Amino acid sequence: MKNSPTYSTAGNARLFASLISITLLAAALSLALGPVNVAPGELLAALFGGDDGSAAARIVLYARLPRTAGCVLAGAALAVSGALTQSVLANPLAAPSTIGVNAGAGLAAALCCAAAPTAQALLPLAAFAGALGAALLVLLIARRAGASRITLVLAGVAVSNILAACVDAVVTFDADALNAYADFRIGSMANLTLPRLAAPAAVTAIALAAAFSLTNELDVLSLGGETAEGLGLRAGRMRVALLAAAAALAGAAVSFAGLLGFVGLISPHIVRRFTGDEARLLLPASALGGAALLLACDTASRTLFAPYELPVGISLALIGGPFFIWLLLRQRGGRTA
Repeated sequence: MKNSPTYSTAGNARLFASLISITLLAAALSLALGPVNVAPGELLAALFGGDDGSAAARIVLYARLPRTAGCVLAGAALAVSGALTQSVLANPLAAPSTIGVNAGAGLAAALCCAAAPTAQALLPLAAFAGALGAALLVLLIARRAGASRITLVLAGVAVSNILAACVDAVVTFDADALNAYADFRIGSMANLTLPRLAAPAAVTAIALAAAFSLTNELDVLSLGGETAEGLGLRAGRMRVALLAAAAALAGAAVSFAGLLGFVGLISPHIVRRFTGDEARLLLPASALGGAALLLACDTASRTLFAPYELPVGISLALIGGPFFIWLLLRQRGGRTA
């Protein structure tokens, strides 16, 4: 990663004003566009006038508002989780899945679908517990081995492969679980409700507050373990604490959105070109960028093939795959994004 350049206060203000404007515009388009488009006047009336019984108000309040809120919540959480993971591991190709989040959530979801196929309300709770449990297992293994960056990556790879094998075993013995698990594995924002977002929103708020309060420590840690220790920072413990926050954020997101990929990889890279590596700028900018990215992809998934809908996880994979290849090519050339 590059060293953070110095930006003026006015430049930072313009950057965040632009990011907020882009996110608000993406949210407005998410609320207005779909198989049935809602006019700006009807949209404002629905948002500020409540349910007046009109079809437009019901579409906005009960179908699109929860979906838009879910995109903002999941996009921000996954992007900050990715920024934390990349900074702590000093690896521009790292993502929440590096610390076992996706594998843990996937196994828990598969087990839930097999054991209680009719209790779909339990799926988000199981996914969050699985994501957080897998990440904590990776962190525990790494801490026992010294909590170095390479140890964390290797522990994440090992645990993820073990859990992925367990998922394969579950769907092999219970083929019916595959049908319900497939939607979760792809990732989708369909059928969300505002009450369903309450618990993930609370976890995300707490984890974001913890991450934002540790931006100075994250900057020191990015200088290297030995340098951080020399400056009085307990590098191993701080690395575990920051990755625990990243795991909580990613776990909260996948609990209702499924195994969305690439948001935590793409968003930090895009905003880092404007913020540099300084955490106090990078983390909030990543949150806004992730929210805008997921809103745009979800809106496109709903509108481009209307009346059919493409799961947003597929759209993200079609965008994220080429982006990841581009990053690999830059890495081979001795450069980082």
